[in-house]
This record gives sequence, structure tokens and C-alpha cells, in this order.
Amino acid sequence: MTDMKKLLIVEDDAGLQRQLRWAYEGYEIHTAANREEAITLIRAEEPQVVTLDLGLPPDPDGTTEGFATLETILQLRPETKVIVASGHGAHESMLKAIALGAWDFYQKPIDIDALGLIVARAFHVHALEAENRRLAERVEAGAVLGGMITGAPEMLKVTRTIERVAGADVSVMLLGASGTGKELLARGVHEASPRKRGAFVAINCAAIPETLLESELFGHEKGAFTGAVKTTEGKIELAQGGTLFLDEIGDVPLPLQVKLLRFLQERVIERIGSRKPIPVDTRVVCATHQDLDAMVAEGRFREDLYYRLAEIVIRIPSLAERPGDAGLLARHFLAKYAAAMQTGARSFAPDALAAIDAWSWPGNVRELENRVKRAAIMAEGKMVTAADLDLEDKTDVIPINLKAARELADRKAIRHALARAEGNISGTARLLGISRPTLYDLMKAYDLQP
Repeated sequence: MTDMKKLLIVEDDAGLQRQLRWAYEGYEIHTAANREEAITLIRAEEPQVVTLDLGLPPDPDGTTEGFATLETILQLRPETKVIVASGHGAHESMLKAIALGAWDFYQKPIDIDALGLIVARAFHVHALEAENRRLAERVEAGAVLGGMITGAPEMLKVTRTIERVAGADVSVMLLGASGTGKELLARGVHEASPRKRGAFVAINCAAIPETLLESELFGHEKGAFTGAVKTTEGKIELAQGGTLFLDEIGDVPLPLQVKLLRFLQERVIERIGSRKPIPVDTRVVCATHQDLDAMVAEGRFREDLYYRLAEIVIRIPSLAERPGDAGLLARHFLAKYAAAMQTGARSFAPDALAAIDAWSWPGNVRELENRVKRAAIMAEGKMVTAADLDLEDKTDVIPINLKAARELADRKAIRHALARAEGNISGTARLLGISRPTLYDLMKAYDLQP
């Protein structure tokens, strides 16, 4: 792989070919006079952008050979940006070229300055699309813990913390708002631990009535209560040798908290209706969106249980605190639901991307997924709009003065660029259109870290 921008000029007029070659600076230029030479260079050099004269030999007065060359180039490298030129039936040629997949079109006689702008824009778009593909490939490859899709430094810090503590046999508490991916991270703890060959058993403590929660956790003996027609193992036993995930641990009633505490201290349980202790080797990961410190102070959550469960506490940032992740996740969800429901929507319109970046996402990833799923169904064309997402204009609080407004805008832009460039300073500077020293000065002024 190289960062060199390669431009292939396919032109049979030797004079015009020389003129085009010398018109561009900063590109690695290759030239071809016919279809065979062009395809050979496409295979050997893999140029990002091609300017293609449709009038190629052996029929320079027609367009058949040019269109055949265009089709072959896009078959070999669909991501190539091909800019076609023709002086023959310009309107019809333009329509056909675009239908075949050409990126842009210009008419002869050639305006070198105008063509230069088209070529520069083609390289820019190619680079952006290549970055998006690279991010998508990294996501599909599962490079982030537990399949978590993120490029934000805040979330990557969380995943690195989990990777460090996963190997230690300690209880982990995940604290975060609803919809931030707590169960996904809990599964990541399990999969990164020596217990990954065991079962991962999850239970939502808020979704089960108090009268049934004890039986769900500890199991019961046949005849222990009305309806207990057989002996049933609880979730703790089912997670033997593996991991038990207690979601919404703050909703466990106080009487049951005492029994949970004994299990964590002694590593034994008793089923309902039995006095026989059963030893269990189960790791506990719990999560909640509630303020457990406040609950402990109010006497609604046992302090001794809290310290047993919170040997390692990991706080999960909200989606609004993860710059760049909303767009990355939105593209993932759109691809997922468009394929599953066979809808026509395949990408986001510019107003949709702007709305996604601007929205505060009070429901976090769950809200984003639901909106994208609905938009995939509602979208009438191939692009999802802000209206399809049902996102209103966000009204920000007016900063105290112009200096504060500029700082707020600078911080937001730098954080988004850092996320997209995965913390790479050179890449971030290129995205922002500034020099590395300028970026370093801004980051130092705003106390931002790569």
C-alpha cells in the first residue's frame, strides 16, 4: 500500500496526452493510448483515478471501445473513479457513461483548470471511501472487544480496561446509561477470560417479578412451592465454570441481596426447598444504570454486597460522549437492516449524517439502532434522509461569548477528526485541513489527547 496518488490518463491523441501529463502536479502519472494498455496499467499500478477518452482506437470516431474500457476498469476495480470525456454526442454519452458507473463526465475541448478540480475531488472522495471501507473491515473482523463497534478513544479505553481485568477472577461492575452496550461488554469480559469455554448466562433482574427472581437465580426443588413440578437449576448453577451477568442489579430486593451476598462470600448456594449446599464456581459481572452509591446511602442497597460486586468498576460513556461513533454505528445498522429486510436504502444523505452527528442520543445506541431500522423501512430512495430518521434540528445552548463558541466548535471538530483517524495525528490534521504543529497547539490549548 502507498499513499501516492496515481492518475491514469487514457488518451490516444499524443499531443493532448502530453498536455494532460504536464498539467498535473503532485500525482504519479501513467498514460495509455488504447484499451489494452489501459487495462495493463490498471492491473499493474491500481490507480485511484482515471481520465478516459471514449474515442479510442480502432474506432476513434466512435465510443464503443471507450465504453468497453470503462466497463472493464470497473469490473477489475469498482472503487476506481473514472472521469470520461467525449466530443461525440455528449449528452447521450454522458447518460450512458454514468449509467455504467463513471464517476464524472466532461466535454471536449478540455478546460485544464476545470478538469484539474474534478480530478482533485475524485482523489478526495476515493480517499474517504477507502477509509470507510477500512473501518468497516476492522469492525467486521471483530478487532474490538466483544464485537463492539467503536472508533472513539473514550470507548476504546473501556475495552482496553476490560481486556486487562478479564483474566483476573474478580467481580466486575459496569455502570452506564440504558442502551450503552453493557451486556455486549459483559459478554466481552467472558470471551476474553479463561472461562470462555463455559456458559455465559444473562438475567435481567428488573424484568422478573420479585417472587420469581429468587427461583430464577438459585433454582428450586420439586414441590418447594405450588407449581414446582420438577427440580430446576437456577441461573447461578447454569453458569458453573462460566460467567453470570446480572443486569440491572440495582433492582434486586433487599431480602434477596442477603442471599446473593452469602453466595459471593461462600461460593455455595441452596435451592429453594432444600438445605443442601451446592458449591458453584461462577464469575459474576453485573450492570446498572442507577446510582448505587446513592442507593447505599439511602439504605436501598447493601453496602457489603456493593463492595463484593464492585471489585472492578467500569464506567461506560454515553453515545454523545463517543465522538464519531454515531455515524460509524449508523452505517453498520443500515447495512444490517437493509440486507435483512431487503430495502433499497444503502447510504445516508448529507443532511442525515449531519443530523446524526448533532443529535444528543438520550437513548444511546439502542435509540440509534431503532431510528436507523425504522429509516431503512421508511426511506423511499437509496439514501436515508434526516426526515426518515425523524431527527429534529438540535438547538444548542448559546455559549457565553464568541471565544467560548469557537472553543466549543474547535473541540468538537478535533474530537470527531481524532476518532475518524483513530488517534493518528497526521491523519487528523489532514481531515481538519491544518498542519501538524497547529493541531498540536490546539490540542495542548484544549487539553485533548490523541
